[in-house]
Amino acid sequence: MAYDASTLPDVSGLTVGIIGGTGDQGRGLAYRFARAGQTVLIGSRDAGRAADAAREIAGLPGVDPGATVTGADNDEVARLSDVVIVAVPWDGHEPTVAALAGPLAGKIVVDCVNPLGFDKQGPYALTVAEGSAVQQAARLLPDSRVCAAFNHVSAPLLADPDLDRIDLDVLICTEDRELVGVVAALAARIPGMRGVYAGRLRNAHQIEAFTANLIAINKRYRTHAGIRVTDL
Repeated sequence: MAYDASTLPDVSGLTVGIIGGTGDQGRGLAYRFARAGQTVLIGSRDAGRAADAAREIAGLPGVDPGATVTGADNDEVARLSDVVIVAVPWDGHEPTVAALAGPLAGKIVVDCVNPLGFDKQGPYALTVAEGSAVQQAARLLPDSRVCAAFNHVSAPLLADPDLDRIDLDVLICTEDRELVGVVAALAARIPGMRGVYAGRLRNAHQIEAFTANLIAINKRYRTHAGIRVTDL
């Protein structure tokens, strides 16, 4: 079955919350969804920082003056959002996600965290007891609908106001096949992106780990590499 964007559901009315929305990745995703007209909630442990980030994003080029971009603490964002993207640093992943198990119950949770370490030789994948960051999230959020996506999207590209398109594929891993369409539709809200099903959660560890290779590519060739699946 070939990729067909016309079959994707309408997600324009969903509220997207981003836990870690003041960091580079979360902020970049918030900007792109705000440019697309999505209602966006920026989450942070510090509600004031989240509100400041939301005001800044709302004023960036390409964001409609009437766009809804607001900030709040993580708990409130989790409660008020339909889809929650987890974009926190790996060392804060487990405590942050665990603390939100209640408000995230019944919600779609998209984990884009990559467990990486860095030393003099560069980035490398860390071992995660559950297998991957998203599997850790699934363990901590038994009542949520969990998937991995947006792991390989370059934060500098997301933040660049001169880019109207970001041509890459978002690999989606989940046990919930219905989520594939929802998350793919969200990815398609960003011009140039496609959401591609890449297997169950057990397949997510190599997707997270491959980010170390992309960082190495970016450093060697001074670019912002992404992934595009061919013949699809």
